[in-house]
Amino acid sequence: MKKNYLTRGLIAMMLACSLFTACGDDSDDPIPPTPDPDPDPDPIEVVSNYVIAASSGENGILLTAETLDEGTITTKNNGLTTESGTYWVYFQDKYLYRLVYNQGNAGVGSSYLLTKEEKIEERDVTFETKRFTSYGIYNNYLITSSAGDMGKEYADENDFLPKGFLFSYLDVEQETKTDSEAIMVENYLGNGEYVTLAGILQVGNKIYSAPVPMGLSQYGGAAEGGKWVKYPELVKTESGGTNSSSYLKGELQWTQYPDEAWVAIYDNEKFENPTLIKTDKISYACGRNRSQYYQMIWAADNNDVYVFSPSYAKVMTEEVQRTTLPAGVVRIKAGTEAFDASYYSNIEEQSDGRSFVRSWHLTEDYFLLLMYDRPFSEAGYTANQLAIFKGETGKLTYVEGMPSAEITTGFGNTPYVEDGTAYVAVTIKDAQPTIYCIDPVTAKATKGLTVETTQISGVGKLTYQE
Repeated sequence: MKKNYLTRGLIAMMLACSLFTACGDDSDDPIPPTPDPDPDPDPIEVVSNYVIAASSGENGILLTAETLDEGTITTKNNGLTTESGTYWVYFQDKYLYRLVYNQGNAGVGSSYLLTKEEKIEERDVTFETKRFTSYGIYNNYLITSSAGDMGKEYADENDFLPKGFLFSYLDVEQETKTDSEAIMVENYLGNGEYVTLAGILQVGNKIYSAPVPMGLSQYGGAAEGGKWVKYPELVKTESGGTNSSSYLKGELQWTQYPDEAWVAIYDNEKFENPTLIKTDKISYACGRNRSQYYQMIWAADNNDVYVFSPSYAKVMTEEVQRTTLPAGVVRIKAGTEAFDASYYSNIEEQSDGRSFVRSWHLTEDYFLLLMYDRPFSEAGYTANQLAIFKGETGKLTYVEGMPSAEITTGFGNTPYVEDGTAYVAVTIKDAQPTIYCIDPVTAKATKGLTVETTQISGVGKLTYQE
């Protein structure tokens, strides 16, 4: 447990002293400070604790810890058992959200807080979220997003349904959920294709996101007599595929424009009337794992926005849909709505041709990348290494001191950063999962807290809210 104390009586005395030009002045006629009429020696207590989202078997468990830097904790007489979660999202230090993704169905999630007695407690309201492929935070909202079919009233003459953005808004303070009306995303970038969003990043009062072109839906493929079909041989002649790779007859699956990246800038959470900017220095800014589209847009502490591209389009089967661009980084300077023409960093030049699947901002202009162990051109690539990217210099440095890639089997959803140190949950083969402490400046890691459980999904801190 971490507690901060500040005596109320001391605060009152300091305020009284500040009312005079010189507290304790030696003038002939000093005016003494007014004493506190009701001194209160009791300290103001702030209770906070580290909270670790772990799993054991099919169940989740939320554990508390007094430190992340060392030691071992167990689940014995510690923690709150929960349902499993797809993502664990720490909203500031107030609440912890359990988001659940179900393919094609709504998932039932919940949120948690820390009590004055240092216990994790589930809040009263559970919520259903629609199928989502990305998420983010804006003001008091936790927002999930996806692209899906719009209503039948929008069907064309072939009864083909257009695609639209589908948002769910979780108001963290009011414990309410609102689903938006679908927003049309056909021909979103002026090339006929529909898009989905990867990431929701708040910078000031604006939202930055990456609209990822997905190809032509049935609706887009038939529009204006097939005007937007660049490669007719790619149009599906029958329906097929499974899960996130399923398709319908008449669709052109995946983008026809792999050698460009877009950023959308919105004025508020309604996601209307975006400012759209494009660069041809990188491929689209999105990491992908099945139906999840990972955020690749992050702001440094000075509000410069860095846009990362893993060049995932290198894995496309069709040559015309395969990008020729290496994994790289571009930048949008703070206060502007254009790509910085003078900035570009080639990640593959610094990594023997390897790319990455996830990225996160840590502190200042340091970012953490979850790297693949070999190039996309080689079979069997897996993401099991960490590297630090320094924004201003564009330098990539692999983290030293982590468990070897051969025994690393997984990482937590997001790192937790405190006082310049990044805490990353690592699942290790034939050992207990452990939190590692990474110094972004030196790119060196040390072993921290070990948790006697199956897997660690998230780590952060919660503070008791009166």
